[in-house]
Amino acid sequence: MNLNQLVKSVEDEVIELRRHFHQHPEVSGEEFETSKKIQEMLQQAGIPFKTGFATTGVLGIIQGEKPGGTVALRADIDALPIQEENDHDYQSKYADKMHACGHDAHTAMLYGVGKVLNQLRSELAGTVLLVFQPAEENAPVGGSQQMMDEGVFQEFKPDVIYGQHVWPDLPSGEVGVLPNEMMGASDRFKITIQGSGGHASMPHQTNDAIIIAGNLITQLQTIVSRNTDPLDSAVVTIGRIDGGYRYNVVADKVTLEGTVRTFKKEVKEMVKKRFSSIVEGIEKSFAANIKIDYLDGYPATINTPKWAEQVIETTQKILGESSTPAVSPSLGGEDFSRFLQQYPGAFYWLGTSVSDTSRQYPLHDPRFKLNEEALNKGVELMAQLAVDTLKKLEKEELETHESY
Repeated sequence: MNLNQLVKSVEDEVIELRRHFHQHPEVSGEEFETSKKIQEMLQQAGIPFKTGFATTGVLGIIQGEKPGGTVALRADIDALPIQEENDHDYQSKYADKMHACGHDAHTAMLYGVGKVLNQLRSELAGTVLLVFQPAEENAPVGGSQQMMDEGVFQEFKPDVIYGQHVWPDLPSGEVGVLPNEMMGASDRFKITIQGSGGHASMPHQTNDAIIIAGNLITQLQTIVSRNTDPLDSAVVTIGRIDGGYRYNVVADKVTLEGTVRTFKKEVKEMVKKRFSSIVEGIEKSFAANIKIDYLDGYPATINTPKWAEQVIETTQKILGESSTPAVSPSLGGEDFSRFLQQYPGAFYWLGTSVSDTSRQYPLHDPRFKLNEEALNKGVELMAQLAVDTLKKLEKEELETHESY
């Protein structure tokens, strides 16, 4: 059987497995049953594996019968603390837990890729690693760095690594990929404003933390509008405010929580510096006490141009020349970025929009759905991408030796 036939042979199994994971979601740090199921499926498929990376991470190992390079393929396995609001017959069985980011599909597709490639070992020149990564949603810590720190690539070092993510903004049959910036750096912050409270009728006796917060929020927005080059990208968002007691009490304390998103390292550092200086200025001007907890999150996901081009080449070979439309990068954060800091590779989006709905709900929405018809395409693309990359690595090795 050729690769395409093998992919078709696992199609139903991949969908069934995706639905199993969807019904049994586990959030970051709790992926114990998910990990057990992955191990069980790999064992049934005859794929050797190692465990214990970042507690629940699993590494499947497919060694071709010919020597060659090493390609790693990654799927994240954790869910989100979200109450699902869909009504399909495989909705989450657990309260406040849902695969609202498609990691159930990533895991099932990677298993399908492994099962296909394991049957093609005689044709493979090199090794394919199946990286099942936990805790991707646990920003800013994540799971990729811990997996690397704990030796996931100690025996087999990737020459190239790929990550595939479902993307509801693209229709099934289309793939989004860019040669450089793909996803943004995602920092987090918490600001605690300490003023002094009192009666609402006597504000002169107080130092109103809500007034301070309002001024601070306005000033922080000038970082993007007046300090960032319009041709660069940056976002400063206040996502949560907590403060006050009741309508006639001046608040003595307010906390603000939010995120900073950027692509370029120099822009990130500028935003961070201006952020601190603005907070310090507000603190002095209002004679308040303001504390900043700033957490550096995932770095920007920067693709290697060479391997992003390989994604385009393989995609067009499988899905047609129109299958790789022009896309813009996203400022969403992605833990795969840390893999790309250590190894060449590419992160790309697999179109999974649902055609029979009036509204396409985004990732992280409690009503998020994906088009399961895309899963078969994702399995074939990732499997073929591994094969094509190993062939390219083999060709480059031969050309290197011939030049000596």
